[in-house]
Amino acid sequence: HPGRFVLADTDEHSPAAARLIAVAAGTGEPEFAVRAGQVLLPRLTRQPPSPPVALPVPAASWRLDIAGQGTLDHLRLSESGEAHRPLLAGEVRVGIRAAGVNFRDVLTVLGMYPGDPEPLGLEGAGVVLETGPGVDQPAVGDAVMGLFSGAFGPVAVTDARLLIPVPAGWSFAEAAAAPVVFLTAYHALSSLARVRPGESVLIHAAAGGVGIAAVQLARHLGAEVFGTASPGKWAALRALGLDDAHLASSRTLEFEERFRETTGGRGVDVVLDSLAGEFVDASLRLTDAGGRFLEMGKSDIRPAAEVEAAHELTYQAFDVNELGPDRVAAVLATLSELFTDGTLAPLPVTCWDVRRAPDAFRYMSQARNIGKVVLTMPSALAGMQGGSVLVFGGLGGLGPVVASWLAGAGAGRVVLAGRRGAVAGRGIGVQLAALAGAGVTAEVVACDVSDRAGVGAVFAAAGPVAGVVQAAGVTDDGLTGSLDVGRMASVWGPKAAGTWNLHEAAAAARVGLFVVFSSVAGLTGSAGQGNYAAANIFADQVVAWRARRGLPGVSVAWGPWAAAGGMAGRLAAADRARMRREGYELIDDQAGTVLLDAALAAGEPVVMAAPLHLARLARAGTFPPLMSALVSTAVRPALTPALGDGRVSFADRLAPLKPAEQDRAVRVVVMAEAAQVLGMAGPDAVDVNRSFRELGFDSLTAVELRNRMGMVTGLRLPATLVFDYPTPDALAGFIRSELLAGSESSQPGRSAAPAPNSVAGAGGDVLVIVGVGCRFPGGVAGLEGLWGVVSGGVDAVGGFPVDRGWA
Repeated sequence: HPGRFVLADTDEHSPAAARLIAVAAGTGEPEFAVRAGQVLLPRLTRQPPSPPVALPVPAASWRLDIAGQGTLDHLRLSESGEAHRPLLAGEVRVGIRAAGVNFRDVLTVLGMYPGDPEPLGLEGAGVVLETGPGVDQPAVGDAVMGLFSGAFGPVAVTDARLLIPVPAGWSFAEAAAAPVVFLTAYHALSSLARVRPGESVLIHAAAGGVGIAAVQLARHLGAEVFGTASPGKWAALRALGLDDAHLASSRTLEFEERFRETTGGRGVDVVLDSLAGEFVDASLRLTDAGGRFLEMGKSDIRPAAEVEAAHELTYQAFDVNELGPDRVAAVLATLSELFTDGTLAPLPVTCWDVRRAPDAFRYMSQARNIGKVVLTMPSALAGMQGGSVLVFGGLGGLGPVVASWLAGAGAGRVVLAGRRGAVAGRGIGVQLAALAGAGVTAEVVACDVSDRAGVGAVFAAAGPVAGVVQAAGVTDDGLTGSLDVGRMASVWGPKAAGTWNLHEAAAAARVGLFVVFSSVAGLTGSAGQGNYAAANIFADQVVAWRARRGLPGVSVAWGPWAAAGGMAGRLAAADRARMRREGYELIDDQAGTVLLDAALAAGEPVVMAAPLHLARLARAGTFPPLMSALVSTAVRPALTPALGDGRVSFADRLAPLKPAEQDRAVRVVVMAEAAQVLGMAGPDAVDVNRSFRELGFDSLTAVELRNRMGMVTGLRLPATLVFDYPTPDALAGFIRSELLAGSESSQPGRSAAPAPNSVAGAGGDVLVIVGVGCRFPGGVAGLEGLWGVVSGGVDAVGGFPVDRGWA
């Protein structure tokens, strides 16, 4: 862009993306991303008091549950007795580290799975905590994976027969993703279809969990494999060995003609189906006479006799839940051998902290995943008594703070590692004595965290390692032109290379706690700290990369600490004054431990922890765009609660409005709910000129939108709503007509009585201006009442600059 550099991050190369980049580059933003037709800006936001799904107390006894069916907003964490109830004969209690999400879980939450809802979480992986009578294997301390009932929590109980060892080299997330999908694929292809070498197998949704498992198994059985998936997922299937002649889209019916051509007109011997409607019809036509059609979906199960008579094949709908424990145990034992010898590889996983379960379920309901969606349990402070916690940089300025925090959190043994070891200084003895007084066994070792072999030796000597804290780091400040290789290496080694070394060692040890002390310099930039900023942002991304793979970790980008031995503690008085003028407050030890607890409770892999004086920051005018949302934001109130708040019905809110205003109000609500279901930023992100299918809706997301609109409007809406009214405008028109059917307000020239909070006698539009810092009568409730005055007829909510901020 003329006169300045702009960083545009995009994974799409098209004329439309180029136009978006051009427009965004002219806004003055220094960096942005373009994804799926949207421009995304990096912004820091305040951490809410609790994640979308908050941990109950006591934190060791809970699991993911639903408060009601219909929408993914009903997910919650509720108390569970699985952590403490006595074990029955043959049972095993497992400390869950990760649990796989299945479509059955999503269907249960949406109220689409037949029968009474059962506990969420069918599979998981973790460490054996206790065994019941008669259980010889597995043993306490073993890493296991298998089937559960209610695996979305820190502790779950299951039958010992349903567990197998976690294969060497697999993460807990990879292990948690495997049992159900491989069991389903094996039961279908080996037990039911009895696939033989040389036969052809069509696997629908082949890039999903069961799909990838089935592709691997079918190839192991010697079959020729065909697969369907959305084109964006084909790369994953090519990596499994499928070429273009054996690939087709799961969004169109072209697979029938393409695969018939590839097979020379014969069709395929076996179909593993999970689709519905015309896709099932096309798949049945593609199945060769005498073939086997296996239906694992739930939305289009057909009478077997009719299908078999019409197509001369064997049709069978199946569910692995119908298998008994002994049969499951036999299949899992066979699969375990195939996992161990490398015949079957772990699936790709996409992981969320369990406190972000609504986001994970929504991601899966939109069929965006390749492989499996997995929920991970929060970083484990509990259980640290069972192993050592290693603190690298533990002899530096923040070492005493971290050690004291660990002692208070229940650590039984702490190893403080630093480059100089026990000769670090006179304060070490005092620190060790304080830890001993708190009941903690403490040890000091010499180790340079940038030395990979040295880190490995510390892990080996420490015995079982329960957690790691990386607090090592040095600074060597200078302007970019003065940074040579040596000055880069001196800073990069302890922070960046050290974090990677700890990641490798911690992954092998399967630790439950992994905390990195990073710096705001990596997020916001800091003049004269190009080397330090780069090292810290690398450390942040190592932790984010771990999180995507289901490994525990939190990187805390700290503001400046006041600790005497810390980096900021050595600042001159003038430097401290400058930082305060820029809005930063120094972190004392007590505030630091509170922020550290909050960072671990956030459920995010990377967080910033810094006391900011926002008014001072704004006055200084030095805050980067990254922080602009903290200083000033024009907030658009949620339209849906305003229109349907339980006190006044949606229809009554619409009644006094003009027809054009009614149309606009309903359309905004439709767009807001659609954006919520699709995970978009807000209603403005929904393109009204595109159909719901083009926006990304499928059968599951369509049902959730129907459910949400039903709750907002009070109407009983059909399950086919989104397909009957395929655009936001069409749907809004239908809902308005249903709400106002028979109402006088819907007839031209007639007016209804003013709704509560409306402006009686107002002859024109209402303009509301709320000033910065003004004391609004009635507080928040009064402001909500004001919003009720204009709800449904709002054209815009925004702000304009004034001398003291924004209005």
